[in-house]
Amino acid sequence: MTWPSLISCLPQVRGKYVENAPLADVTWLRVGGPAQVLYLPADEADLARFLAETPEEIPVTILGAGSNTLVRDGGVPGVTVRLTAPFGRVTAEDGARVRAGAAALDKKVAQTAAKAGIGGLEFFVGVPGLIGGALRMNAGCYDRETKDVLIEAAALDRLGRRIVVKADELGYAYRHSEAPDDWIFVEALFQGAPDVPEAVTARMDVITARREATQPIREKTSGSTFRNPDPPGTPDQRKAWKLIDAAGWRGKRIGGARFSEMHANFLINDGTATAADLEAVVEGARADILAATGIDLEWEVKRIGVETKT
Repeated sequence: MTWPSLISCLPQVRGKYVENAPLADVTWLRVGGPAQVLYLPADEADLARFLAETPEEIPVTILGAGSNTLVRDGGVPGVTVRLTAPFGRVTAEDGARVRAGAAALDKKVAQTAAKAGIGGLEFFVGVPGLIGGALRMNAGCYDRETKDVLIEAAALDRLGRRIVVKADELGYAYRHSEAPDDWIFVEALFQGAPDVPEAVTARMDVITARREATQPIREKTSGSTFRNPDPPGTPDQRKAWKLIDAAGWRGKRIGGARFSEMHANFLINDGTATAADLEAVVEGARADILAATGIDLEWEVKRIGVETKT
């Protein structure tokens, strides 16, 4: 798909605009159409100016590492923002704290903390993606979540204003926050605890080994497809992968898309799938589970862009 030119409607920036920019190669599922315009901001001030001066009728979409995103085949209208290296810095601070830009890899936060002798953030080594996404969806694994270690986060709103909020102001719940949809997170401050670097690293190694043994991390995948119906700690917690398995969707294929044989809640592109194939697999499983159990599973993967009809 080729979009009409939008550049003339956008403000001058120090960053970079790319028209009709392919997005499939920057998402883990490796599917989807182009961005009408891809914007790579030079820094936070550049992003703030862009947001303040871009007409409100032009859609603005933030795309992180693409680890938990399905870009639809019709592409993404308006401007897609991808944060650049200046947003990816991670530093350890006094008081067993870590400050991270929203474009920092989650695992880099864990690694920086470990090197500085800060414990409590090692679960981030098992979370694929960037800190911005972790802030948005309260990402976590193995009984720890972003909300457990977050002190405060900074975001820019659609008018380019910088907003700093405490963790308890974000309305966090299981894989959910109440942050407004138009906020673009730019930074976070996390609280850990003093620890021995070797001990922190050892716990990270356990998490990494467990993940490699149970998840198809070498495949074209998006991580967990559905949220579990119940949050962690719920007695007799219902797990999405068990519901997918019981409905007969483990390994079941539509085109080049299927749920993983290794972990039934992981969506796989065998290299030939379209976004429509992937979405059809998920919606097919979701419909069968709803009919059989009355449980309406919620997508954990974020879908962006225009759906194409076949």
